[in-house]
Amino acid sequence: MTLSAVQWACAIVAAVMVGIAKTAISGLSALNVALLAYVFPSSKQATGFILPMLIFADCIAVHSYRRHTQWPYLWKLFPWTGLGVVLGYVALGRISDRGARSLIGGIILALVALTYHLRSRPPRPETGPVHWSAAVFIGVLAGFVTLVANAAGPLMATYLVAMRLPKMQYVGTAAVFFLLINLFKVPFMVALGLVTWESFKFNLLLLPAVAVGAAFGRWALTRIDQKLFERLVLGLSAVAGVLLLT
Repeated sequence: MTLSAVQWACAIVAAVMVGIAKTAISGLSALNVALLAYVFPSSKQATGFILPMLIFADCIAVHSYRRHTQWPYLWKLFPWTGLGVVLGYVALGRISDRGARSLIGGIILALVALTYHLRSRPPRPETGPVHWSAAVFIGVLAGFVTLVANAAGPLMATYLVAMRLPKMQYVGTAAVFFLLINLFKVPFMVALGLVTWESFKFNLLLLPAVAVGAAFGRWALTRIDQKLFERLVLGLSAVAGVLLLT
């Protein structure tokens, strides 16, 4: 695959942001979609290209934060996310790139708005800060979006922030969730022809940039205030949604 200098720069920046998103600020994840849309003529191709890098960064994040994982939140999500992945697999060949980007961008912006609304209300101790049905809604959407465009980070961001998890528990829970879901996606992406040996060889060239981003994210996370962390997550999620709509 032959890339221009600008395309290589976009690919490297996207790889660094993959590492940062997995170890610190997950709202960056959908910005990778916008960057790689410039590198590849098809957002579907970009989706398959980035998957191995995401798994590599997921492994680093799980190794770093696994002790902070809150499994009860994950058990609520996994069955519904699996269903969403299957739906995304069926839909991927039936919707255009433009349609997929617009749909995902609209969903992300709606969820950011919903999260701001939920956080303005005091949590109810008997049911938790968010109704159980939110796990069903977010789970199916996250599975669909992660298969179609690898942009489920903002969806999980809004869900976990709405659950009022401290930042370390947030990152640890998200790390395990995405490692398991991204591994689950591999056979689907291979079957669609979006993960190939050629794309994987290109991934290998960018793994050092992913590692640099992950190291920076680990360093930054311990130095970010909780409220600032939540504002960054939601703010970058909103930016990602707007970029997907444009």
